[in-house]
Amino acid sequence: MSALTVDELKEILRERAGEDEHTGLAGDISDAEFADLGYDSLAMFEVSSEIKKRYRVALPDDVIGELPTPRGLIDYVNQRLAR
Repeated sequence: MSALTVDELKEILRERAGEDEHTGLAGDISDAEFADLGYDSLAMFEVSSEIKKRYRVALPDDVIGELPTPRGLIDYVNQRLAR
């Protein structure tokens, strides 16, 4: 299984949760908080469902709350893929 990248996460965010017209996903979003990008807990639930489907990595609800940035989420998923 290949690693999750920022571009793949952007694709998942757009497909499953949409894109906020005011903040958008252009540029480097690695350290931006999901809330600042316009994604609430429901949107992140959709994103976690897609990650589980594509990468077979489960993201428990309590973990999602502890991963407020794309970098944190990507690192979490990729660490589990490396096992």
